[in-house]
Amino acid sequence: MKELIKKLTTTPSPSGREEKIKHTILEELQGYIDGYKIDKLGNLIVWKKGKKEGKILLDAHMDEIGVLATYIDEKGFIRIEPIGGVSPYNLLGSSILFPEIEGFVGIEGETSEEMAKNIKNLDFDKIFVDIGASSKEEAERLVPPGTFGVYSSSFRDLGDRVVSKSMDDRVGCAIIIEVFRRSNPIYDLYGSFSVQEEVGLVGASVVAFDIQPDVAIAVDVTAHSDTPKGLKRISLELGKGPTIKIKDSASISDRRLVEKLRCLAEKNQIPYQIEILLRGGTNAAVLQRTRAGIIAGTLSIPTRYVHSPHEMIDIRDVENAVRLFKIFVELEDSIKL
Repeated sequence: MKELIKKLTTTPSPSGREEKIKHTILEELQGYIDGYKIDKLGNLIVWKKGKKEGKILLDAHMDEIGVLATYIDEKGFIRIEPIGGVSPYNLLGSSILFPEIEGFVGIEGETSEEMAKNIKNLDFDKIFVDIGASSKEEAERLVPPGTFGVYSSSFRDLGDRVVSKSMDDRVGCAIIIEVFRRSNPIYDLYGSFSVQEEVGLVGASVVAFDIQPDVAIAVDVTAHSDTPKGLKRISLELGKGPTIKIKDSASISDRRLVEKLRCLAEKNQIPYQIEILLRGGTNAAVLQRTRAGIIAGTLSIPTRYVHSPHEMIDIRDVENAVRLFKIFVELEDSIKL
């Protein structure tokens, strides 16, 4: 799956500009789906017909965090605004990929004292992007205000661990693609590759309303605690299995779905972890409160350095997530919770 994840993570598509990744995903699903549609918000919805009446929805958001060019000064330096949860500290020393050119992030400071103060209290007012332009006019030709950009970062294969930008949530997209490739579902299987999750769970808020599934599962990334002085109130490690979410700050997973996934994992000797996320949320929050309510939860991949240019996952967690989902969608009573 490494090549698939590499292809997905290296396709630039920030929130609100998901066209490129949408076409990449469709290419990877050719021959494995019975149909697809793109709704008015831009969500890509695919399906595979099952043998029995019923619907299962797997959702992963296909957008990534990014930046937006807002202002260009007379010397051609560009000011930016975050799209989603972009920390200015993660931007320091990084580069930004705009559609026509790459830019490099700098920080204001007329003296070393001012520079130190700005680094200590860093915000988007104190950083700029340098594309090598010598004038406002030159910069505006390449990056006019309103241009979207993403981290410029390469995919790195470290063996069991792989690193790239936008693992959040291209790894979720990769998992759903593989489930469609490998499974013969009992019930109709729907895959949703939703837009604009990073700016407020926008796309998924309409997906479940359209499909009305019996069960919906968001596939996303989650936190970790296995680095020096990692979070002390959780216990999530790379390589110990995908995580079955109990709750986050936006939703509580349906107890019946949690137990079903736990039992299947244990019965089939698939390693898994229990997730209680201290802050943040997934599309499950909007999936579960659609119409009269939908049984919903989240399966996550532990990820280091989320929302940075170098998000790290363990490929074994991804493979085990695919194994668990394949068993779930091929199960006779998967929607009888």
